[in-house]
Amino acid sequence: MSKHNTADLTTFSKLTKKKQKAIKMMFEGDLTIKEIAQELHCGERTLYSWKNDALFIKAQNEYAIHVLNNALPESIKELIGLIQHGKSEMVKLQAIQTVLKHANLLSDNSTPELDKARIRKANACLLYTSDAADDLTRV
Repeated sequence: MSKHNTADLTTFSKLTKKKQKAIKMMFEGDLTIKEIAQELHCGERTLYSWKNDALFIKAQNEYAIHVLNNALPESIKELIGLIQHGKSEMVKLQAIQTVLKHANLLSDNSTPELDKARIRKANACLLYTSDAADDLTRV
């Protein structure tokens, strides 16, 4: 997988190496604040102070977006693989729905009223098609 350039890490790159490492460790989520503080040879209060600093928060967000952007190509490849080779129809359907939702071709915005309207429309189409088929068979 190719890495995106680090131009999207403007704020992150302005931080000290220690703060950058703290952000990476916090993002990974494997260690507690206490363990991160020990690893970085600083106090827990220092980490909490950094976590409340606007620049540090902005850098955390930048880093998270950077990591997710790097994961995107592999995620898309995996979804395509699930669509093509999923072990069950449900897995394939869920992968297809995910792709369609992210392409803004499928909406999560469903309400009972909207669902009822869709059912009425589908039933009307079915009746119309059925009547048209009956008309064709009578000819």
